[in-house]
Amino acid sequence: MKPADFPDPELASPNSGHSERLVLRSGQDATGRQELDKLAQEMPVALEYNGLAHATLLATPSDLEDLALGFSFTEGIIRGASDLYDLEISETPKGFIIQATIASACLNTLKQRRRNLAGRTGCGLCGIESLDEVRRSLPPLPNRKTRVHPAAVVKATEQLRANQPLHLLTGATHAAGWADSDGNIQHVREDVGRHNALDKLIGHLLRQSADTTDGLAVISSRASFEMVQKAASAGISALIAVSAPTTYAVAMADELNVLLAGFARQQLFTVYSHPEYLSTTGDLP
Repeated sequence: MKPADFPDPELASPNSGHSERLVLRSGQDATGRQELDKLAQEMPVALEYNGLAHATLLATPSDLEDLALGFSFTEGIIRGASDLYDLEISETPKGFIIQATIASACLNTLKQRRRNLAGRTGCGLCGIESLDEVRRSLPPLPNRKTRVHPAAVVKATEQLRANQPLHLLTGATHAAGWADSDGNIQHVREDVGRHNALDKLIGHLLRQSADTTDGLAVISSRASFEMVQKAASAGISALIAVSAPTTYAVAMADELNVLLAGFARQQLFTVYSHPEYLSTTGDLP
């Protein structure tokens, strides 16, 4: 059977985040068998604000309401959930369009930002001006009143692995989870993009009016400065990554008063920023 004979992917179920495709399983002996395989969906998702096109993301088309709210908030487009008046999501042959209605003050700020960017040329993040646009001006978070227990970090990391149904099906998605102070995972969101997964989680927390001054966020990816920035913008002062952080992420965590840990695997982890927020007892209260 030639690849051209394979059927086009078909959606398994609405908002499932995955599709099924007939594939050929093969190996060294050149024999093979046909099986249905599950693929994580990756589709363009365009965001418009009051009719103004702003950004197009490549994302998994599940929990799009959370994605729209989280992205709008962590990118500084809105100041809070109350600034988002309405969302309309429509599917087209080329992807999804999210039409958001936001407060007029937020729209004016967004228009001003777009005007400032319109006259610039260059190659992305090549200069100081571009970096100023990418990095938001955020105040440091208040000092944590409760310490993060090592056992809670380990528990949250282990529970995150067990609460990624889309990843278990496809092997192709990242996850972001929110755990309480005891390390019990409360909410998880998945996406092919690590930033999208965190935005979805933050959007969900905003919709739930969740208190983020306690607890911790766990991500199944490396920790870039954008991930630290997004977490801090949502008041999350402890970010645990399964993989490594970058130098910029560590510097930003230092500045924004965020406990940042990486390599959280097999009951071990490494704290890179603000180790004073880690409990030295090792036991949950």
